[in-house]
Amino acid sequence: MVASKRKVKGRTPGLLSHTRSPHLVTNKSKPGLSAKTTASIIRTHHQLQKAHAQAVKSGDQAKAAEIQKQIEANGGLKKYQVASITGQSAERGGDSSRVLVDWLEELRLPGAKKGKGADDGDQSVSRCVYDLLEVGALSTTNACSQRRYLSVTRIDLNSQSPGIQQQDFMARPLPKSDDDRFDIISLSLVLNYVPDAEGRGEMLKRTCQFLRATAEDASERPTPCLFFVLPAPCLTNSRYLDRPRLARIMESLGYVLLRDKVTSKLVYQLWKWTGKPQGKPQKFAKVEVNPGPKRNNFCVVLK
Repeated sequence: MVASKRKVKGRTPGLLSHTRSPHLVTNKSKPGLSAKTTASIIRTHHQLQKAHAQAVKSGDQAKAAEIQKQIEANGGLKKYQVASITGQSAERGGDSSRVLVDWLEELRLPGAKKGKGADDGDQSVSRCVYDLLEVGALSTTNACSQRRYLSVTRIDLNSQSPGIQQQDFMARPLPKSDDDRFDIISLSLVLNYVPDAEGRGEMLKRTCQFLRATAEDASERPTPCLFFVLPAPCLTNSRYLDRPRLARIMESLGYVLLRDKVTSKLVYQLWKWTGKPQGKPQKFAKVEVNPGPKRNNFCVVLK
């Protein structure tokens, strides 16, 4: 647990960015997107990104180029991010990091208290600072950014702010020491953006390499931990993934579920990393666990 760390300078080419089409360089969109329009932009962008990745993987360059044009015609990554920022605005109640900080405070993380500066003036509280890596960050003013006990490093494929590093998590240099690791990693609506099941599995595996182990005398702390948010249908209406199967995948990586919340739109989960996978290393292939004609195909594969 440290208050500062070596910064990764410059833009690092990302593996995920190889599967994501370049955004159009346009002026910022005007505010005022309706909830329906926002949802439509996000849904269409995800569908096109998935189709583009499949075309590239199959070697169909003509189809990939055609889909690429559709993505650009729809505004590309930039318009998608505008829609995402609008959807996560305070007015829409969409700041998922509020759930994270509420859980950390509920779980009595040492030094974590409610409010922007809740520890100010309280001499009985030691200055605990926990390093948080926010992958896919869209804001520098969200709830986790307003907690003094969190030192936030923000990265995204297409930075929307000087306070957000333009970087792909999958290409971020692996830590050489604990100074380069984190107490908390946030993947809010990030895993579902990865266009293929194997890539999602690789992302989850990679998080373990960036988490800082906790001393044995601090085993009751909720850190190190992984917070992630997924669209609810990824777990509630998928042919290939449900909450029990996801739990088995996470446990095989050494994670233990601390908190779980499901709404009509989103699934929030907080997982503590123990560094001790349960049982022998396992592989998770694409297996149908929830058959039905109206299911989606969201899946996580571990090789």
